[in-house]
Amino acid sequence: MVRFPSLFPTRRTFGAGLVAVSLLGAAAPATFFPQQAAAQEQAAAEKVAAGGVPLKTVIMFNSGVGYFEHQGDVEGNAKVELKFNADDINDLLKSMVLQDLGGGKISTVTYGSRDPITKTLATFPIDLTNNPTLGDILNQARGQKVEVTAPDVITGTLLGIEKRKKQVKEDTVDVEFVNLLTAEGLQSLPLESVGRIKLLDEKLNSEFQQALVILAGAHNNDKKTVTLDFTGSGKRPVRVGYIQETPVWKTSYRLVLDEKGKPFLQGWAIVENTSEEDWKDVKLTLVSGRPISYRMDLYEPLYVQRPLEQLELYASLRPQTYDQDMDADGVAQGQAMGGGQMGDLMAARRQRFAKNAPVEPPNAAAPAPAAEAAADESSPAFGTSLLQSSASAAQGADVGELFQYLIDTPVTLARQSSAMLPIVNESVEGEKVSIYNPAVQAKHPLNGLRLVNSTPLHLMQGPITVFDGGTYAGDAKIEDLAPGAERLVSYALDLATEVALEPKSHPDQLVSVKINKGTLHVQRKYVRENKYTIKNSADKAKTVLVEQPLNGDWKLVTPKEPTEKTRDRYRFAVKVEPGKSETLNVTEELVAQEYLALTDLDDSVIAHFISQKQVSEEAKQALQEVVKRKQALAEVVRNREQLNQKIAAIDQEQQRIRQNMGQLDRNSELYRRYVQKFGEQESSIEKMRGEIEKLTAEENKLRDELGQYLSNLTL
Repeated sequence: MVRFPSLFPTRRTFGAGLVAVSLLGAAAPATFFPQQAAAQEQAAAEKVAAGGVPLKTVIMFNSGVGYFEHQGDVEGNAKVELKFNADDINDLLKSMVLQDLGGGKISTVTYGSRDPITKTLATFPIDLTNNPTLGDILNQARGQKVEVTAPDVITGTLLGIEKRKKQVKEDTVDVEFVNLLTAEGLQSLPLESVGRIKLLDEKLNSEFQQALVILAGAHNNDKKTVTLDFTGSGKRPVRVGYIQETPVWKTSYRLVLDEKGKPFLQGWAIVENTSEEDWKDVKLTLVSGRPISYRMDLYEPLYVQRPLEQLELYASLRPQTYDQDMDADGVAQGQAMGGGQMGDLMAARRQRFAKNAPVEPPNAAAPAPAAEAAADESSPAFGTSLLQSSASAAQGADVGELFQYLIDTPVTLARQSSAMLPIVNESVEGEKVSIYNPAVQAKHPLNGLRLVNSTPLHLMQGPITVFDGGTYAGDAKIEDLAPGAERLVSYALDLATEVALEPKSHPDQLVSVKINKGTLHVQRKYVRENKYTIKNSADKAKTVLVEQPLNGDWKLVTPKEPTEKTRDRYRFAVKVEPGKSETLNVTEELVAQEYLALTDLDDSVIAHFISQKQVSEEAKQALQEVVKRKQALAEVVRNREQLNQKIAAIDQEQQRIRQNMGQLDRNSELYRRYVQKFGEQESSIEKMRGEIEKLTAEENKLRDELGQYLSNLTL
């Protein structure tokens, strides 16, 4: 949580000066309520002190809101008027804090209501909600005294508007007539002939005009005036603080690389003033982090839908709902380091690249390395000239879980204008590398830099424009970077370095075979290998970081350890001398488990496992026994199926004989031969069915024995 001393005073000051603020809707016009006319006249006579409480402090967050604080002096009973966009009133009502620091009190805060215009207009005696015609308006004023000019002046009581049919050429149209009760009696005048109608009731006429004012104001409700009432005596200081929606402030960086010195980083904050007033000598603070911020509609009047109740005689019992009883049973990384520690860290990083060894944190007590040789003063580096030309205008500080940039120089910025403010202007630790990822570019790596945030500032995410050797080298992007943290940034294609990727395939290997209750547990090892050939055509040595996807199921075999490991990829550092080539072989293996039911495997598959040396002799004997039992069962099944096929063939033959017998004389020789053959076939079928029953019983027995054997087989 960010705490601002000016906003949260000590208990003593808070008790003396801060009063609970009552947020009231705008009062109705005095013409409606005469008892408020005197109060309005008195308010008009009080001093309006908007200019005496100017904007002094702006704190912008990158969560879409900003804190604004006005400070100034008021005298006696004073009013302070501030203007806001109508859409900003909700944040104002949710967050505004007022302080009267000189013994005065805060009376009320008033603002124009945002009640729906239809609901407001419906409260007047003459309702202008639905764009009424003149006849509709006069009907709403029935019974009122009016003065009508048509063309003579007639005074009377308005009875209403009457519509009559009138023939106009071939058409019939409705014509409106105004009916009046005058001293001379009833009169009816065509409305189209009336030139002027005046309401003689002053109160009704005043409310009618007020309704028109509200209707006109509804067309320009994007700006609202908020009036703060301070009551007290003498001159005294006051404060007004509130949260408003603001654009997210952004950052952009310039990174200057030079062979003679450290990389130089310049950062700029981009801010926009979208408020309704100019910033003049404002104390500006930029806060990085993600505080929770939301919007709530407090400005729109809310009306509760009330149920319509009836007398008890007609009412029925309504269902009830009840809420439950809630009480019923039922060490962080990224601390800032000094320059010497950063140098030790980078030296250890270079050693790790060379030996592929883990980097140990630098010893805080170790002496700092000697300073690098200064650049030639007669020809300053581009980074040095940039450092001399622009100094940082911000100081960094931690505030709770957030980080803030305090802009040293007061900021003046007109409304609806934007500005760039320097917040970082320092040398940083960094080392040039080339970054190869075949998914990004298959042939060439990218020029990059291992950037270490050796500044005491939190660097917010943003674009980086890179300059190398005094010229533009490319664009990069950085994520949020805490002090002491490091990131890779890439900004251009390294055309002087070429990488060839050659995937190598390996046959899978059987690791082990186990049997558990009729299921074969098979472990297989799969190996994949990538060979990277790196050619450096430049005139200086390069360190190439090769990136490869990291899959948690695959184990890295060679090299034994990566140079770096991120959440989803390995990085391997390869140093390549100028004009030379180097190779990198990355091998991974995966041991996968298979579960195979022995009853579903062919004998040839089981025979394959029996022939493998990874299978124990005991397991081989068990598999051979399984094959033997399966073959015996298959023989019985085969014999049974052969008998069923023979019966089916005889049945087909008998159908043919029956058809022939139907056409023969029962006393013929052929008929008698068919009858004899039928008898022989029936005897054969009966015998085969008996054999099928025996084979079926044998099959069930062998199947049960095989299942029992497998269920007890664990090796």
